[in-house]
Amino acid sequence: MEYIKLVGELLREKREEKGMLLRHVSAKLDIDTAILSKIERSERKASREQILKLAEVLDLNKEDLFVQYLSEKILFEIKDEELGAKALKVAEQQITYINKKKNER
Repeated sequence: MEYIKLVGELLREKREEKGMLLRHVSAKLDIDTAILSKIERSERKASREQILKLAEVLDLNKEDLFVQYLSEKILFEIKDEELGAKALKVAEQQITYINKKKNER
């Protein structure tokens, strides 16, 4: 899976590659076609549950798609912050620290 593209772009490419129409995929997710279209255009964020279901419906690796989904959540939160990249590095260190502490218990 390419991690440069946005989740919506990846979903649209895979759906089109499989020859599936928006209405077919949206029916499987029990959402309106317009909502799925907005997700594919990155105008709306999918929920965690929708991402996992989309991975299943489109035969995408769930872990890869979910990592991309999480990275986008972080990206859109900090992208306009001058110190966003620096904060991301600190957060990565904090995750490592917290996981290390958990494993010591």
